[in-house]
Amino acid sequence: MLKEQSVSRQAAHKYEAPDYYMVDDLLSEEHKLIRQSVRDWLNEHVSPYINEWAQNNHCPTNLVKEMGALGLFGPSLPEKYGCPGLDDIAYGIIMQEVERVDSGIRSMCSVQGSLVMYPIFKYGSEAQKMKYLPKLASGEMMGCFGLTEPDHGSNPGGMLTNYTDEGDHYLLNGSKTWISNSPFADIAVVWAKNEEGRIHGLIVERGMEGFTTPKIDNKWSLRASDTGELVFDNVKVPKENLLPNVSGLRGPLGCLDKARYGIAWGSIGVAMDCYYAALRYSQEREQFGKPIASFQLQQKKLAEALTEITKMQLLTLRLGQLMVEGKATSAQISMAKRNNVDSALQIARETRQILGGMGITGDYPMMRHMMNLESVITYEGTHDIHLLITGYDITGINAFR
Repeated sequence: MLKEQSVSRQAAHKYEAPDYYMVDDLLSEEHKLIRQSVRDWLNEHVSPYINEWAQNNHCPTNLVKEMGALGLFGPSLPEKYGCPGLDDIAYGIIMQEVERVDSGIRSMCSVQGSLVMYPIFKYGSEAQKMKYLPKLASGEMMGCFGLTEPDHGSNPGGMLTNYTDEGDHYLLNGSKTWISNSPFADIAVVWAKNEEGRIHGLIVERGMEGFTTPKIDNKWSLRASDTGELVFDNVKVPKENLLPNVSGLRGPLGCLDKARYGIAWGSIGVAMDCYYAALRYSQEREQFGKPIASFQLQQKKLAEALTEITKMQLLTLRLGQLMVEGKATSAQISMAKRNNVDSALQIARETRQILGGMGITGDYPMMRHMMNLESVITYEGTHDIHLLITGYDITGINAFR
């Protein structure tokens, strides 16, 4: 392994999450045990190598089955389907730990659990659940989520991908883009319009004639995650692959709520990682005969970062409680996703400055986190769209049209 990774490896193993308001006291012992087991695995199997993977645009698909065995895929889905059966706070804590290491790795988990497994569980038949969920939970099978199109991102209702009823099967045509996991996914949960223009979900399997998944290269962001397209050219989809229990945009949007919730937690992990690395560096780096942590402007950056992290923790833990109680609204989830990703991005930028030139190297996580967050602040609803969702919720006036 490269010598320049030694510092970041050491930092990963010595990592201590900030907890200024003792939020840990509000977690159960089970939550903390889950967090520690995930943290230990990540520190051994991902943290030492993530810089090299990101530099080389490598997605570590070789770890998928270990990730499944650890319970990273669909952790809040029932044990009946081979899942851990944890609550939504545990799910959030897991996403926080995974994204602390890298947003691309968390994206792989989020897509699998929230955008593939969750819609099959929520909208699928019992036969579909039994066929797919255990294999997806174990990592034997990987999936992706097809909603965004080249010309329809923030307006998914304008999608052009469609299917027709051909008697004994459906015929699917169209394309999707910016799809995490698509280059290696075994199945895709695809949202398309029927002949009446109504949106439905279909499970499309790799190997179906006319179905291809071109990879998107030349990315500056999420370089440890594979992104691609989904292309459907007269793909014959068996009728039993239609998700029977939902129609309309509420299907895919319900999945996005679950994913956005995970992002709200995950971005806290990014902020914590940047803060901790900057704090350690500032205490060790000397200028003018003393540690730079002694200078007012550096303390300002650190104090503001910790304040924002604390606000993120409290906002998201309360959201998690509402999720567990079944009371969380889409608008509340949007607020948390928007706030936390934006705060994490600002923390990454400010803490990077504490490190000076060293902050742009792979020895430290800030620059990689910054580039990743530029994607996270856009996907699963852009920063501006989430603002308008909140605006609509508080005024009752739709600014989208």
